[in-house]
Amino acid sequence: MAERYKTCLDLHIILVRDGQVLLGRRQNTGFADGAWHLPSGHLDPGESATNGAAREAAEEIGVTIDPARLRLVHVMHHRTDDARTALFFETADWAGEVINLEPDKCAAWQWFSLDALPDEMIPYAAEALAHYRKGTLYSERGWS
Repeated sequence: MAERYKTCLDLHIILVRDGQVLLGRRQNTGFADGAWHLPSGHLDPGESATNGAAREAAEEIGVTIDPARLRLVHVMHHRTDDARTALFFETADWAGEVINLEPDKCAAWQWFSLDALPDEMIPYAAEALAHYRKGTLYSERGWS
């Protein structure tokens, strides 16, 4: 019997405030250091995607998000060094102030206008935000 296909599930949180989105500048991660990216992480075994996204937001930026307040706005099946499926959840509803809880991995968090994102973004995240702005739910990237 052939082995079933497996993919890493990435969770990305699009925090929206007054037409702006929160991005962090990566450092010391070994992948795209210096680039801006959304709060994100990977799904842990035994958790739902919305619970995982809420957990990642609490771990990285110190805010509390009710998983029921997360809205799936984009899915990207992409390939960087390996195959991944990325879920992008949006919310404008959270409790607490954004703080940098992982300064070893993130140099700073900053709000950017959705109309003026920084050039130094991780390419798949920039592409996903463009799809999000257009209302496109699904995309593929990096496949031949």
